[in-house]
Amino acid sequence: MTKKAETGPILVPVDFSVPSEAALLLAVELGRCLQRRLLVLHVVHDPGSMPGYYTRALKQKHLARIEDGAAAMLDDFLERVIGEHGDLIKRKRLDAMLVTGLPSSRILEVAEKTSSSMIVIASKGLSGWKHLMIGSVAEQVVHLSPVPVTVVKTERRKRG
Repeated sequence: MTKKAETGPILVPVDFSVPSEAALLLAVELGRCLQRRLLVLHVVHDPGSMPGYYTRALKQKHLARIEDGAAAMLDDFLERVIGEHGDLIKRKRLDAMLVTGLPSSRILEVAEKTSSSMIVIASKGLSGWKHLMIGSVAEQVVHLSPVPVTVVKTERRKRG
């Protein structure tokens, strides 16, 4: 790890799920302890397992491009999390980034380009055939990352 990476941001990839919110909250605590800013990343990818993932945002905001829908969803996600946990999260310590591509490779590329000091990523805990067929982004990042990776596992539950 280079000297620059030792002081670089904590990269937090999010997909707007409950587990990625938990990863963001842990990253906030780590950022406070390590005196690092956070880089919240969303990789725009319309996965085959969830076609139309961004459709809700596109319709609600009358947007036409998937990237526009994803950007709106990222803004909404951060607003909601900061609104619910404002005592923990200070907006000035968060940067947000949106990129397109395959999630695991883009996460690793952004980590390298930004000299991230670590990655905090959620795991949804898929098992069985789903895991064998599509793999785990978190697992791929753990195996290929040149910087430390913290995987946050949460109890699977639906937002209500």
